[in-house]
Amino acid sequence: MATSEYLRNGSSGSGRLGTVSRLPSAQRSGIGPAAMAMAVMVVNDLLMIVLAFGMALVLRMVLAMRAASVLHDHVGYWATPVELMYFGWFALAYVVVVRRYGFYGPTPTGTTSHEVRLVIQGCLTACLLLCGALYVFHAQMVSRVLVMLLVASAALLLSVRRSWWRITRLRHFEQGLDLRNAVIVGTNQLSCAIGRHLLQHRQLGYRFVGFIAMPGVAVRGEIRSEEILGAADKLRQLTRQHFVDEVIVGEYFPMQQVIRLLEEARDLDVDVRAAAGYYAELTANSPVEYLGIFPVSTLHRRRPRVIGMVCKRLVDIALSLGALLTAAPLMAAIALAIKMDSEGPVFYISERIGKRGRVFPCFKYRTMVRNAESMKKDLAAMNERDGILFKISNDPRVTRLGAFLRKYSLDELPQFLNVLRGEMSIVGPRPPIATEVEKYQLEHFRRLEVLPGLTGLWQVEARHDPSFAKYIELDTAYVENWSFWLDMRILVRTANVVLQGTGA
Repeated sequence: MATSEYLRNGSSGSGRLGTVSRLPSAQRSGIGPAAMAMAVMVVNDLLMIVLAFGMALVLRMVLAMRAASVLHDHVGYWATPVELMYFGWFALAYVVVVRRYGFYGPTPTGTTSHEVRLVIQGCLTACLLLCGALYVFHAQMVSRVLVMLLVASAALLLSVRRSWWRITRLRHFEQGLDLRNAVIVGTNQLSCAIGRHLLQHRQLGYRFVGFIAMPGVAVRGEIRSEEILGAADKLRQLTRQHFVDEVIVGEYFPMQQVIRLLEEARDLDVDVRAAAGYYAELTANSPVEYLGIFPVSTLHRRRPRVIGMVCKRLVDIALSLGALLTAAPLMAAIALAIKMDSEGPVFYISERIGKRGRVFPCFKYRTMVRNAESMKKDLAAMNERDGILFKISNDPRVTRLGAFLRKYSLDELPQFLNVLRGEMSIVGPRPPIATEVEKYQLEHFRRLEVLPGLTGLWQVEARHDPSFAKYIELDTAYVENWSFWLDMRILVRTANVVLQGTGA
């Protein structure tokens, strides 16, 4: 989970972003949050189990053909509907079991051999649950040979996939990609040691942002003043400003202070872990984990909405790929028409600020004259929007063809490529440009916590409302109340806007 390339580079004129401009580079992948990473891992495991089921069917067919007289079990060539149902139960049981092992966390757990052992243990546990279901429901028609082959194939394929994922993940960490932003609450020797350990061992999957001091507690150890982000009473501001994923408590504080910290963390939806041995009353049921060489216990862990996130990404891939293939002739015709209508390139590629401030190239068809950007200052007095937005009804920079493309939102067709690449989603807040982000207040950064989208709540609720406050209000409401079904409702309303030609 990375911070922003744009915020890292900073801007010369904005004081609001100065506190975050020194942070390191962002990840390349558009799937940054813990929920999305977890969703991807769950889908990959399910795909491996489907492949294992197919392998088991093939192996059973081979056994049936070569040793049918030896097998004292009903052997068929194809899976029956009942076998498919129990196969689904096995897949679900495996996902639930290994999730309890902490397998779908944002960082690798333990060593490679330890994870392979847990994969095999998860398959055997899921097998026991499957056998229990077969016994309870007297499913005599389900081939026991197929069950054994399924478990063996799943254990093999899942172990290979998990090992490959771990190697790839660690390589990304070493390159500074897909890292979780962590802050340490405390300024004692242990806090300092944990911070230095995170800085020196990038393979742990963390980007250490800085220390947070408790009010009235002296700074000890080798902590430099510039490494202290602020006091704990500024946690909300610091979390939004630095896109914090995890808070690590490295020093013992009174219980009341930690409870207030936990309440704030739950509200902010960030993970909280503390050095093992602290706050035994709060971590009685939490297993001891390791942050590198330091044992820690979990005080709070957010629960990502895995199913919704998986569905969202699948819809993004399906719709963007389908749109690009279906609209390919239309897109080629639009490109030709743009070349014939006015001088300049076919595509307009602008740097936009995406999730967590990541800079990415946003693709659109060019709808303005070539020197549109240089003309913007001269037209500032005609701006019809308030705040930092810029919009003119009859913009003189828009070409004749561009006005038509904007009316029916055809100029945004190339952005389906951004969706396919994982830089955008079909539904989400519109990606701002850098000059807009320079003027953001702290509360405005909330809209950067999700992937930007082709359409969103603002587009269907108040597209022609000139108020910047309304723009931020609707985007923030989307982030705070997101659900897969909200996306579906926005998509239906967007289709109505496009068909009515009110997109300009």
